[in-house]
Amino acid sequence: MILRRAFSSALCLGEWSTAMSSFTRNSSVLATKHRSGCVTARPLSGFCHYRSNSKEEQKRETRNKGLTVQAVRCYARPIRKKQDYPSQLADLPPSLLKKEYAGIQCANQTDDLVKKLLTLELASHKEKLKIKTEQMIDMVRRNPNDNGSTEVQVATLTVNIRNLQEHLQKHPKDKSNKRRMLMAIDRRKKLLKYLRRTRYDLFENVCKQLGITYTFPQEYYRKATRRWAAKKALCIKVFNEVRKQRLAERLRQKEAEAVKQESAAKEESPV
Repeated sequence: MILRRAFSSALCLGEWSTAMSSFTRNSSVLATKHRSGCVTARPLSGFCHYRSNSKEEQKRETRNKGLTVQAVRCYARPIRKKQDYPSQLADLPPSLLKKEYAGIQCANQTDDLVKKLLTLELASHKEKLKIKTEQMIDMVRRNPNDNGSTEVQVATLTVNIRNLQEHLQKHPKDKSNKRRMLMAIDRRKKLLKYLRRTRYDLFENVCKQLGITYTFPQEYYRKATRRWAAKKALCIKVFNEVRKQRLAERLRQKEAEAVKQESAAKEESPV
């Protein structure tokens, strides 16, 4: 095969001397025997390239002689280590009983193997979240039977938000859970705003116990234009007119009720 390629290339180009010299030079480099006896093949540079006599290719070669070829450098991408954020479930002791077995007295007197199954040592993430939610609710509930007040809803949403934040730190491309987290944050913000407006002392206690930092919403700003000012003036004028009409209607109803009461009193009084 090597002889056939060499002679075919020589026949095509008309260079017998170069073909024979390249064959004798590379025939000794075809295979080299090592001490172990294995044979390793090496590339043949003489048979891979040939010289062309076309004027266009010669011009191209002379044009590319002055160009410098730079080696491609493949730089490895730096590996960024993810930060280890503290989990809200880290403070739960593994010896704590699950929610279903918390009220059973004989649960602490069982064997070690059974106790592992009853405690948080082999519990799932969902079971740990239940206990954490109960602990957060106990901090802010008004009485032992309180399960639906504003403070309890805020505590439940806080546990859910922190759980989703921990999940998104590991999986930042989870768009559905990110949407759920943002919806829960908006819901909690509305509840805290209502609690701050109605019971400020409870609002401060809830933020302190649950570790919530309340941020005030941005002030509403709108550019005052002539059209907006005229529309606002018209709305205020309409509001005042409607209020006057309603007051007049109430006065008429009161006068009519007073006339009815007087007529009823005259009928009931003896003649």
